[in-house]
Amino acid sequence: MKREVKVLLIALILVPLGLLARGAWGEWGKEELKQILGFVPQGVEKFYNLWKAPFADYTIIGLPPVVSYVLSGIIGAGLVFLFFLLFKKRS
Repeated sequence: MKREVKVLLIALILVPLGLLARGAWGEWGKEELKQILGFVPQGVEKFYNLWKAPFADYTIIGLPPVVSYVLSGIIGAGLVFLFFLLFKKRS
């Protein structure tokens, strides 16, 4: 089995560990940043509404929260893997 596939499989196996975490580092909104830093950085304020995640808060409408979380993690990991696989083939 190729090394890339092994790395992807390990990442997919680790996806459910996020359910045990109490918030993820770096996934803060404006409100959390203001609490942590005491202010909202200018760039965050300016570009905050530029991008809306397709699965905001790891939620897929119509699915139970745990299934939604795991499935969105698998989709995200798969897309990242696909991106790097395509990038590798071009170089």
